Amino acid sequence: MTDFLHHCPAPAKLNLFLHVVGQRPDGYHLLQTVFQLIDLGDILHFTLRKDSTIERTSHIEGIPQEQDLAIRAARLLQAEIFRRTGKKPGASIALEKKLPVGAGLGGGSSNAATTLLALDHLWKSGLDRHELMDLGLQLGADVPFFVFGRTAFAEGVGEILSPVDTPDSWFVVIDPGIYVSTRAIFESNELTRNTEKIKIEDFPASFAEIAQFGKNDLQYVTGKLYPPVVQVLEWMGRYGHAKMTGSGSCVFAHFNNEADADEVVRNVPQPWRGWKARGLRKHPLDFGQ
Repeated sequence: MTDFLHHCPAPAKLNLFLHVVGQRPDGYHLLQTVFQLIDLGDILHFTLRKDSTIERTSHIEGIPQEQDLAIRAARLLQAEIFRRTGKKPGASIALEKKLPVGAGLGGGSSNAATTLLALDHLWKSGLDRHELMDLGLQLGADVPFFVFGRTAFAEGVGEILSPVDTPDSWFVVIDPGIYVSTRAIFESNELTRNTEKIKIEDFPASFAEIAQFGKNDLQYVTGKLYPPVVQVLEWMGRYGHAKMTGSGSCVFAHFNNEADADEVVRNVPQPWRGWKARGLRKHPLDFGQ
């Protein structure tokens, strides 16, 4: 094993549907969703240090180092190793930020998960995947999914995960170039919180049925607060069944071949940004935990 890991992908996710089915007494919302990994994401590079310092060596506009989930994940894992062994390993982390912030793609959560997976490997921590998922939950509800590392039916606040199979698909993802406050969406009085629960067996297997299945319960509120999201949904609706992912701002649609996805990306109007992405069956950073 080398003392560095370069070009470590942190893949984005899409919510193929997202239902809000309740709310806990502590205010956290109970959800049902299917998380789909895609081959679009940030890239991280890790180098071990001889001291116990954890630092980010790249500048990311708008994300101070102390708020960076990758740095927080590294420090959380370091603290767990210290608790178990009395040792405090260090690392330098360089982040190539490619995903927009506040876009519903899970970029920060995925960076945290990639950091946990990579440093667990480099530091020879010996934590299994479930232990890493438990650490990740302390950072955010989406982090356990990215550590879980494959398409999943999620319940609870997003941490109760069951694997599901989805057919090979292409997606077009469009970013309207705005930041959406997840907190503002979930605190809205207009958000419905009583969608009827489904069973995992209700989730379809075919490409066409998955594209049409369910809805995103956050989409209405996000659209009212952020009209550009509605504009993207309407435009994308000309080409396929458009949905918002997460709390927005990004919108996506399924395509069953790459050529159709390419054609849509070529037509995305300015100043929006559009990407073609392929669904992933598992996280590309897999050390067999």
